[in-house]
Amino acid sequence: MFALNRRHAALLAAAVLGLTLAGPAAAKTTLRLGHGLAKGHPVDVSLDEFAKLVRERSKGELDIKVFPAGQLGQQRELIEQMQNGALDLVHANASPLAAFEPSFGVYDMPFLFRDNDHFFKVVEGAVGDEVLASSRAKAFVGLAYYDNGTRSFYANKPLAKPEDLKGLKVRVQPGPIATRMINLLGATATPLAWGEVYTALQSGVVDGAENNVTALTLARHGEVMKVYTRDEHTRVPDVVLVATSTLDRLKPEQQELLRQAARDSAKAHNARWAAELEKAEGEAAKMGVKFVDADKAAYRQVVQPMYDDLKATPALATLADRIQSVK
Repeated sequence: MFALNRRHAALLAAAVLGLTLAGPAAAKTTLRLGHGLAKGHPVDVSLDEFAKLVRERSKGELDIKVFPAGQLGQQRELIEQMQNGALDLVHANASPLAAFEPSFGVYDMPFLFRDNDHFFKVVEGAVGDEVLASSRAKAFVGLAYYDNGTRSFYANKPLAKPEDLKGLKVRVQPGPIATRMINLLGATATPLAWGEVYTALQSGVVDGAENNVTALTLARHGEVMKVYTRDEHTRVPDVVLVATSTLDRLKPEQQELLRQAARDSAKAHNARWAAELEKAEGEAAKMGVKFVDADKAAYRQVVQPMYDDLKATPALATLADRIQSVK
């Protein structure tokens, strides 16, 4: 009996020594990330990569669980959950963010960016960073921007000049800026939920819509609308967001790791998205969609009153001026 106890004691001592040498296991923090896009969408793939980068770089200390397809709610609900501390991370478009922090609304302005290079210089530079940080008082901040492409008009006729839109009913996302732009162009803005757009185009409830080129393929709008006019009136980025309550409880090195992983995933996403747009254009052409270029200068001139209106909100007007002055 004594020998048995001694053997057990030796084994126990060895086990304790092993635990002591190994040191305490690092505590794992699980973070939940919600978004509204389908599983397998390019954004979903990019967010999975973001989660993987965080897991690998933190050596498992941070573990992000991605919930796609609106499992935890749609954009506004997700943002509100994040504000309340019930959700750690959210992917959302900058447009709905404007209802929570007006600075994000600057990206809704038409013809804000001159070209592709200008867009990336802004969102990857000091002004873009300021906008990401501007919502801290609203209980969340942005970590990185994901490109969402440029939005252009599509209908069953070319819309190369602003006057080509006169009299048309054009579907827009609900919101005052999109409505103002369409009305200035002489068309009638028709806000519709995304799920209703195909039927509205098919039945003639609306004569056209505006979106990036993937709407022609992923939403099959190219089956009923055969001319896509590249006026590229807006380029509103998506944003990866984190609750300040979540960020503030992380160690400083974890906070920086999270930010850098988001930005690295954004670079990979932007390359993937560019390839996706090129692929969509090819597929739309096979559907019989014709692509035409617009007179952007003429469009820009017609919507200039929107920048005059912006002067009523000096902070936004200054922000728009700073963006447009980036070289």
